[in-house]
Amino acid sequence: MPSTPRLVPPPPSIPVSASLRQSVSASVRGSVRQSVRASVRGRDAEPETKNRQRKGVELIAALLGFTVITIDVSAVNIALPAIRDSLSGGMAGLQWVVDAYTLMFAALMLSAGALADRAGARRAYAWGVALFTLASLACALAPGIGVLVAARVAQGGAAAVVMPASLALVRQAYDDARARARAIALWTVGGSVAMAAGPVLGGLLTDAAGWRSVFLLNLPVGAVILGLLTRVPRSPRRPAALDAGGQLTAVLALAGLAFAVIEGGHLGWTKAPVLAAGALAVVSGFAFRTVEARHPMPMVPLGMLADRRVSVALAVGFALNAAFYGGIFILGLYYQQLRGMSGIEAGLMFVPMSAVVTGTNLVSPRLAERVGRRRVIVAGQLMFIVAMAAMLPLSAHTPVWLVLVLLLPLSIGGAIAVPALTALLMDAVPAERAGTASGLLNALRQTGGALAVALFGSLLVGTGDGFSLPGMRIGLLAVAVVLLVTSALTRVLLPRG
Repeated sequence: MPSTPRLVPPPPSIPVSASLRQSVSASVRGSVRQSVRASVRGRDAEPETKNRQRKGVELIAALLGFTVITIDVSAVNIALPAIRDSLSGGMAGLQWVVDAYTLMFAALMLSAGALADRAGARRAYAWGVALFTLASLACALAPGIGVLVAARVAQGGAAAVVMPASLALVRQAYDDARARARAIALWTVGGSVAMAAGPVLGGLLTDAAGWRSVFLLNLPVGAVILGLLTRVPRSPRRPAALDAGGQLTAVLALAGLAFAVIEGGHLGWTKAPVLAAGALAVVSGFAFRTVEARHPMPMVPLGMLADRRVSVALAVGFALNAAFYGGIFILGLYYQQLRGMSGIEAGLMFVPMSAVVTGTNLVSPRLAERVGRRRVIVAGQLMFIVAMAAMLPLSAHTPVWLVLVLLLPLSIGGAIAVPALTALLMDAVPAERAGTASGLLNALRQTGGALAVALFGSLLVGTGDGFSLPGMRIGLLAVAVVLLVTSALTRVLLPRG
C-alpha cells in the first residue's frame, strides 16, 4: 500500500518591514545608477584620453620642427671651419652657407603664414618638414660649396614654411586659452633650448663624425615628425591672398643686397658684379614698394608702417639681430681660427651665454611692466653697444674666463629688449594684423642677422684668407653705430608708457 506522502510545511515567512524594502530597493536603484554612470564615464573618458594624446602628439610634432630649424642655424656656425677645410670655399663661401639659409628664411617668412592658411597647417607643415629633410640630405652629400649653398637656399625656404605652420598646429590643438598659453610657452622654450644646444651639438658632431653629420641629424628627426603627423587631424583651409609680386621683389632685393655686401668685400666694391647686385637691390626695393601700394591685399600693408611704434620696432629688431647674430658668427670663427679650439670646445663656450639669455628672457616682461617698455628697449640696445665695445680688445691670448665675462652684455641685451619689443609691436597693430606684423618683425630680424654676417665676413678676411682682428673691430664699431641710432630713435619717437 503506497505510503501517504508527507506534507512538509513551508518555512515560516520572515516579516519584512516597509522601510527595509524601501532601503533595499533604493540600494539596488543606486547601484544601477552608479553602474550606469561609471559606464558612461568610462565611455566619456576614452575619447577624452585620446583627445589629450592627440594634443600631445601635435605639440611634440610642432616642437620638434621648430627645434630642428633653430638648431640648424647655430650648429652650422660651429661647423664652418670644417666646411671650409673640406670644400675650400673661402670666407665668401662660408658667408653664403650661413646667409643662403637666413635670407630665404627672412624673405619667405612674409608670405609663409598665408600659405599655411591656404593649404592648412598640417599639410603646409608636412611639406615644409619634407623639403627641409630632403634639403638636409643634399647638404650632407654636397660635393662642393656651390651645391651646399644651393641646398641651404632650399633649407631656408622650407624653414620659413615650418615656423608659422608649427605655431598654427599648436593653435589648432588647444582651444582653451590657458592651455594654449602653456603650450606656446613650451614651444618658445624649445626654441631657446635649441639655440643653446646648437653650438655644443654642432661641435660634438663635427669633431666626432665630420661636418656632414650636422645635416644628417635632421633626417631621423624629419622622419619622426612626418610619422607623428599621420596621427594629427586635417587642418581647415582658410582663404588667404598670396602676393606673388611682393614676394618676388622682396627676394630679389635681399639677394642683391647680400651679394653686394658679401662679394664687395672680396672682389672690390667697384667691380661690375657688385655694382649690378647693388642696382638690383635698389630697383627691386622700389618695385616692392610699388607692388605693395597697388596690391588689394599686400603682404606688407604700407599704411601700417606709418605708425612710429611699428617702424621703430622693426628698425630696432633689425639692429638687435645684426648685433647678436653678427657676434655669434664672429665668435665661432674667433674661437676656432684664432684660438685654435676644437669644435666641441668652441660650442661649450656658448653655453654660459645661452643660459643667461634664457634666464633674462623670463625676467624681461616683469621688468617692462615695472619701468616701461621704452626704457627696457633702450636699455637692451645700450647693453648691446657695451657688448660691441667689450669685444674690441679680444685677441688670441685673452684669458678664457675674461672672454666669458666680456660676453655677458651680448647675452643680456637682446634677451631684455626682444620680449618688450614684440609686445609693443603687437599692441600697435589691430588683432587681424598681428600675424602680418609678427612675420614682418621676424623677417627684418633675420635680414639684420644675414647682413651682419655678410659685413663681418667681408671685414674678417686677413692675410691668406685668415681671421683679421682689425676687420673684426671695424665691424663691431659699425654695428655699435647702428645701435646708437636706433636707440636714439626709440628714445625720441616711442611714447613714455
